Amino acid sequence: MRPPTGLRNLPGVVAGHRLMGELDPRVLRDRLGVGLAAMGVSVGEAECAGLIAYLALLAKWSRAYNLTAVRDPVEMVPRHLLDSLSVGPYLFGDSVLDLGTGAGLPGIPLALLHPERRFWLLDANGKKTRFVRQAVMDLGLTNCEVVQARMESYRPARKFATIVARAVASLSELEALGEPLLERPGRLLLMKGRTPEAEMEDLIPRPDALRVHRLEVPFVVGERHLIEVRMD
Repeated sequence: MRPPTGLRNLPGVVAGHRLMGELDPRVLRDRLGVGLAAMGVSVGEAECAGLIAYLALLAKWSRAYNLTAVRDPVEMVPRHLLDSLSVGPYLFGDSVLDLGTGAGLPGIPLALLHPERRFWLLDANGKKTRFVRQAVMDLGLTNCEVVQARMESYRPARKFATIVARAVASLSELEALGEPLLERPGRLLLMKGRTPEAEMEDLIPRPDALRVHRLEVPFVVGERHLIEVRMD
């Protein structure tokens, strides 16, 4: 994978400048490297630089546009980057819809590490989609398409092999919204904290189509789970 085209223009990523205040970007790279190693995820220098470049953009824009409640870049590494990448092993097929992407999570980190797949990043919030478009352009991500639309009114001309959503609605709501957009076979991946036992009772799939995976995210306190709905 080639380094993202906009990487050289991002302070604190390549040239060794500070990312925010007195923070040395090497702290972020070290924390990211330790976390990825603990997850068994192998990345090259270009991918690692791309992830840190995205984090630099997110931290910069968040100071003005409040894109994320996490303001400390060191905490952004596990809570945004590592958390997003924890679902990588469960991606299916070559087309991925990130439903309610917000500031590009989990779609942008996944797109950086999976250039062989194409990602659609959907959100209704204009402020957030403006940031996501800028990040996609600055990072040189040619495998991403940003869509500003409400989830319930999104009617694309195609369907997707994987639909992923990161704690944006209840499981039954996400299933109702995602099921018509999913290819067969396909995977609906719903990221949650604790296992939502009550919400899972409302899901339509047969028991053998529903799987729950505990996600191990380094440096993150608390439970993380992935609800996988297989539609074959």
